Amino acid sequence: MPASMSPGVAFDAHDDLIFLDEAPLPHQHAGRAGTPGWRILVVDDDADVHSTTTFALAGLEVQDRPLEFLHAFSASEARALLAREPDIAVILLDVVMEQPDAGLHLVRHVRETLGMLDVRIILRTGQPGYTPEMEAIRDLDINDYRTKSELTRTKLYTTVAAAVRAYQQLHALGVGRVGLERIVHAGTELMRLHGARDVARSVLQQAAALLGQEANGVLCARDARGLRVLGGAGSGLDLEQRILDAQHHAPFSGAVNRALAERRPEFTPTCLALYFPGKSGRDFAAAIPLAQPVSDGNKRLLHVFASVVSVSLDNLELVGRLNNAAFFDPLTSLPNRTQLVEDLDAAVANEGGSEATLTLVDLDHFAETNDALGHQFGDQLLVTVAQRLQTQLDPRLKVARIGGDIFAVLGMGSLNTPEAIHALFRAPFSIDGQDVQISSTLGLVRLEEHDGSGADALKDADIALKRAKSQQRGGHFYFSRSMGVEIRERVRLMHALRSGVQRKELFLAYQPQVDLGTGRPFGAEALLRWRLEDGTMIPPDRFIPIAEYSGLIVEIGAWVLREACAELMRLRAAGYLDFTMSVNVSQAQFRHPQFVEVLRRALEDSGAPPEFIELEITESMAMEEPQLLAEMLAQVKRTGVSIAIDDFGTGFSSLSHLQRLKVDRLKIDRAFVTEITGSARGSSIAAMIIQLGRNLGLSVIAEGVEDERQAQILHALGCPLAQGYLFSRPLSPQGLLEWLGAQGVGDAA
Repeated sequence: MPASMSPGVAFDAHDDLIFLDEAPLPHQHAGRAGTPGWRILVVDDDADVHSTTTFALAGLEVQDRPLEFLHAFSASEARALLAREPDIAVILLDVVMEQPDAGLHLVRHVRETLGMLDVRIILRTGQPGYTPEMEAIRDLDINDYRTKSELTRTKLYTTVAAAVRAYQQLHALGVGRVGLERIVHAGTELMRLHGARDVARSVLQQAAALLGQEANGVLCARDARGLRVLGGAGSGLDLEQRILDAQHHAPFSGAVNRALAERRPEFTPTCLALYFPGKSGRDFAAAIPLAQPVSDGNKRLLHVFASVVSVSLDNLELVGRLNNAAFFDPLTSLPNRTQLVEDLDAAVANEGGSEATLTLVDLDHFAETNDALGHQFGDQLLVTVAQRLQTQLDPRLKVARIGGDIFAVLGMGSLNTPEAIHALFRAPFSIDGQDVQISSTLGLVRLEEHDGSGADALKDADIALKRAKSQQRGGHFYFSRSMGVEIRERVRLMHALRSGVQRKELFLAYQPQVDLGTGRPFGAEALLRWRLEDGTMIPPDRFIPIAEYSGLIVEIGAWVLREACAELMRLRAAGYLDFTMSVNVSQAQFRHPQFVEVLRRALEDSGAPPEFIELEITESMAMEEPQLLAEMLAQVKRTGVSIAIDDFGTGFSSLSHLQRLKVDRLKIDRAFVTEITGSARGSSIAAMIIQLGRNLGLSVIAEGVEDERQAQILHALGCPLAQGYLFSRPLSPQGLLEWLGAQGVGDAA
């Protein structure tokens, strides 16, 4: 059924298709009752695009007939709809849907399988770099190709209106199949050509074929000097690249001027003027002497021909602009990352890269320069650096800008050296009369030592660049295979962790905490563990940093909170009412704006009493932005939970900060517990932490207690609580219940 055409349809702003406020469009009124509409099929996997398109064209008419909309949200859905719905005039089709080329496959189905040759197809895409091959646009008779971002409301209407009119002409002139085939052939031929003169000559030749006469005339466009002849045929051949003179070329000049001024073709008994509107800001017109007056049928064919030529000319310019945008940096005009990867692929394929080297050039402290002197100054600096790299490096080297303040140089290793590139930065760069001295840091990879694609080589160079920046700005570093192994392993582990979260491979183990005076358990720490499907355990010190780096720790941490609270309630149901559950909280999780809400929800959903929940934060977290942390901790404390500082003694805590944080417990790091029996230093640090806790009114617990001697010393120093392998390894939920039962705590706990 046609979609609603009410102009009151609401929709959210969409990044790829935004209609700005514009003057009212022509024919924007309700259509006459009973008038059949032009059927427009919108095929896009984004619902916002459907609503936005319908809203933009609602209430508009073409040739005094309204627009009616059909909708398909995938190529497969569109195939089914096209098989049962007749008389579709225009298809507004997304290029990339289920697959990157789903749109083009649907066009092929429409043209070749369904044989729908009259329907006009307008391709739209939100990905400018995803440019169809020119052969595909030509062979599949695609009416227009547009990026969604360039389609304002007016442009969308004019594009659809032109397509509807083309469909109307094609449909009405079905009997003139020979003429239409010639028009299609003309469009195909135009798409094969490059250069204004060749295109202009072809237009004149194709028009002559439709008229059944010899090619003759001129095709012109207006420039700063006047009407310039882009191409000619017959008597107009000698006028190519000349300016039409009203005195000497009156028949041609008058016809072209009238067509351009009135924006329509002109038919006289002796001369034909065709008008080709250009959407890129330049219109064209052709003047053709006639051997005989043009018949009404040929007039209609020539109108269609003019539409096809206009679209073909515009498509050629658009595809050229998209290709340029896809492969070249608009600021510096250098090749961009996409072009560089293609060049790298070619270099790698050439005997493994032979002696080629790829260098990434990062401008040191560019962000600070940009912030201090402004973005316009920063852009000028980038352009100046690009020009110096291009003009002063060996011309056999290729220079690209791959993003931000990073350039790339590709070529022979003997020419592409750190010394040659660093030398270019010794002299200051002059920007608007101001000298700016900057340095560069380089990451290099020798392609002959590289295994993989061009994109892999770029990644390796980036790894080397990061290493160089971490060691010393203004230096350089060559990539080695050993450097890539660690990085790729981290990436592999990150993907595996993401999948493991979905497959519920993560679980909690619980390590009991005991009172050193009585030996009785009083709580447990919930510890995150990861077991792969094959039973392999991944150590926490491997996967937790990756979870924090990737941001997965926020999702994982919320699950840990919920699960630990639920386990506490199971223990309370078993009779262990005076039992505390400790939960580790990462910095990324704790600083997340929704953390307090996540904590409250975990407490409410589980029914866990907050006074028996303890959150552990690291000492390094506690000392970073202490004022902000103090405010955050105050919000957390209002929920009723307690706070412990984990790994205490490994950072550089300020006592004044520690007092302001209002924490409840200090946890002596296992490193000091390990040293407590082996050195006076270990014992004295532990003693200081215990005394500090006592002075501040804080509870103290030691972790990593593994033998009786350590427990005895800690107890003698005044440490009341401990956990470690001496008492128990981390246990499963059932194991914890059995362990507690074996301690004889039972319901008396």
